[in-house]
Amino acid sequence: MQKILVAVGSLRRPKLDAVREALAGISARFEHRLEYEVVGLDVPSGVGHTPLSRDEMITGARQRAEHLARHSRARQEGWNYFAGLEGGIDVLYDRGRRIAFLENWTCVIDSAGVTSYGQSGAIALPESLAIEVVDKGIELSVAIDKFAGQQGIRDAQGAWGVLTNNLITRQEAFRISFINAFTPFLR
Repeated sequence: MQKILVAVGSLRRPKLDAVREALAGISARFEHRLEYEVVGLDVPSGVGHTPLSRDEMITGARQRAEHLARHSRARQEGWNYFAGLEGGIDVLYDRGRRIAFLENWTCVIDSAGVTSYGQSGAIALPESLAIEVVDKGIELSVAIDKFAGQQGIRDAQGAWGVLTNNLITRQEAFRISFINAFTPFLR
């Protein structure tokens, strides 16, 4: 059985594990199970450390995927899919009140250049956390560590885990966004 190679534009464990878990679930649904291999590569997003709009998150995810595609062509890697995963904050206003939503986005590009996007859903940040990240420009990973009184949250449950009491983790949010972006390639 030929392996389908999926390159992910990150070396962060929650992102890589999210894609592996999503692909295992996808593979289990097929009568003739497909075998996937996930390859991580640290690539730039080209956006800020904490994107502060949906457009910026989508751009960051797409630019990660495009970087992987260029890398694969230049080095003849033979990767089949290129996935960029990006999380950040989308700020909206409801009746004059600011709501800062934590979101995750994935862009998947196949070897033919077809592009698809998926989103995780969103959770509103407490205003005290929004002030730190949106108003003061503090990186979300630093702000969430301070908010929770812990260290290294980004590489564990993430802000999602802190805000949902681990009902949804960073990995789970990225898993959902990846599935939403990858599903069109399964048709």
